Amino acid sequence: SGVTNAVSVGCGAAASSEDVTGVSTAVELVRHTRAAGIVARAVVGTAAVEGHARVVVVTTAGVGPARIGRLEGGAALTESVLTSQLFGHKRGAFTGAVSDQIGLFEAAKGGTLFLDEIGDIPQSIQASLLRAVEEKEITRLGEYQTRHIDVRVVVATNRNLADEVANGNFRSDLLYRIRVGTIHLPPLAERREDIPLLIRWFLSHCPGAGRVEDVDSTALCVLLDYPWAGNVRELKSVIEYAVGRCSGSVIQVEHLPPEVIGSRKSPSIPNCCLDNPAGRLQAALKLSEGNRSLAAKLLGMSRSTFYRQMDRYGIEE
Repeated sequence: SGVTNAVSVGCGAAASSEDVTGVSTAVELVRHTRAAGIVARAVVGTAAVEGHARVVVVTTAGVGPARIGRLEGGAALTESVLTSQLFGHKRGAFTGAVSDQIGLFEAAKGGTLFLDEIGDIPQSIQASLLRAVEEKEITRLGEYQTRHIDVRVVVATNRNLADEVANGNFRSDLLYRIRVGTIHLPPLAERREDIPLLIRWFLSHCPGAGRVEDVDSTALCVLLDYPWAGNVRELKSVIEYAVGRCSGSVIQVEHLPPEVIGSRKSPSIPNCCLDNPAGRLQAALKLSEGNRSLAAKLLGMSRSTFYRQMDRYGIEE
């Protein structure tokens, strides 16, 4: 099972299908993956019923819910600094507070605020978060005046919040407030059809974008067959590694990290590229070093069938 990520969504303004799935062009490709579709449909469905989207997404670490929004590092901050960053502060509220400062809840007015590692946030701040979600108001550090907020909140954690409640580390009322709906998001290994889409996205946005444009069929088969314990985060790292080692425009198997290459099943071809028969033929030929008889065996077909398939797709070698 492993560590879980729980992502909760709460908003002060009603969320529509356009709000959730059309936030920006930055998610234009990723939102077409099955996982993103699960999240979007559930959030929109909850919003349609409640008028306010509040959903918990439960998944294995690194699957990708944290990519809905962006605000990180709460666990590494002191309590006063974290409170200030979230809710703002008044001049003199703490050492170094030389001027009044609005917090992220106010700065994100009308938009979306992402809070990572909510399971690590102190309980004193959890009380303020509960107030922000439930009453839609906050108080700046060092002030007594309450301020109204209008913001959608997305939170993520690598902890099991129900267990944290049982252990006395997380407020049950905050959990119940944000956990109106629960979505179980499958790990990347269970939705391999998303991998080619994610690879294209990473290739177009990682360092070296434009120089490396594609992954060859054999390397793609290896990537599709890899177990991906680290999920989307690990896939991103692997693609960045391969781009750094690739001197051409297409990533080959030898450009992948050793642990990925070492996971390749041999001497059989992985059950991948099912929608790309020509690619499977080419992958088998490459793995068999051009030996057509062996390539046919790798694909579990007779030599005559293999030759017919080669003719059909115009493959000469």
